[in-house]
Amino acid sequence: MNCDIGADFRALHRPGDPFILANAWDAGSAKMLAAMGAQAIGTSSAAHAFTLGRPDMGHVTRDEALAHAQTLVSAVNVPVSGDFENGFGEAPETVADTVRLSFEAGLAGISIEDTALPNDAPYDRTLATARIRAAAAAARALPGDFVLVARADGIMNGHYDIDEALARLQAFDQAGADCLYAPLPVSFDDLRRICAATDKPVNALAAGRYTGFTRANFATAGVARISLGSALARVTHKAIHDAAQAMFGAGDFTPLGAGMPGAAVDALLG
Repeated sequence: MNCDIGADFRALHRPGDPFILANAWDAGSAKMLAAMGAQAIGTSSAAHAFTLGRPDMGHVTRDEALAHAQTLVSAVNVPVSGDFENGFGEAPETVADTVRLSFEAGLAGISIEDTALPNDAPYDRTLATARIRAAAAAARALPGDFVLVARADGIMNGHYDIDEALARLQAFDQAGADCLYAPLPVSFDDLRRICAATDKPVNALAAGRYTGFTRANFATAGVARISLGSALARVTHKAIHDAAQAMFGAGDFTPLGAGMPGAAVDALLG
C-alpha cells in the first residue's frame, strides 16, 4: 500500500470504469468486504447511526464519526472514505475543520452534502458552494492527497429537480470538488446528464430503483464510482427483522438456518 492512501484512492476513480465503494458499519463488515474484493471501504452515516441505536440524518457527532472511521481504517488495508453528512456544521470553516480532522484520522477522502441537517432541506446554493470551496481549500493544503466528494442531495430528498442539481454540481466542480454526487436521480438518463456535465468523476448510489442496474450499465453512463450507502446494512437489518418476526410470531426458527457458516466468516475475518 502506498504511504499516500489518498493517491491510491484517487487512482480508483476512472469514469466509465467504476469501482464499488463498499460501505461498511463496523470492523467485521469492513474486513469481510475487503477480503471479498472491495478496493475501498466507505463509512455510512445511516448504518453507523443504526449501530448506535439511532435514526439516520444528523444524530451522530463529528467525534463519534471520526472514531468510527478510525476503527474501519485500522481494520483494513484499503482506502477508507467518510460519509460525513453536512460536515457536522453549517459554517464553511467547520467543514474545512472536518476535512483536516478526517485526514488526521487516516481517511482517504470524505463526502459533504448540501443538506441543512437535522432537516432535509438544502442549504442555499451560494452557501452550499462556499462550504465546498472551503473544504477543497483545506484538502489542497493537506500534506497528502485527499478526495473530496460534493453531494447534491435535493433530488433524493424531494427539494429540487435535475436542473438545480446540475447547477449545484457545476458550482461544486468549479469550487474544487474532486468527485460529484447527486444520489438517486429520477431517471438513468438524468444520471447520464450528470456524468456528461463534468470531467470530474461521478459517484452513483446502488440503492432503490438503481439496484436494477449492473456495473456495466453504470459504466456506459460514465460513472466512476458506485457506492452502497446504507443499502447493505439495510439488507442485514431485513434479515434480523424477518427472522425475529418468524421467531416471535410463529415460533419458527427456520430463517436461522440460512446463516453463513461460522468457519466461512472466520476465514474472511482471519
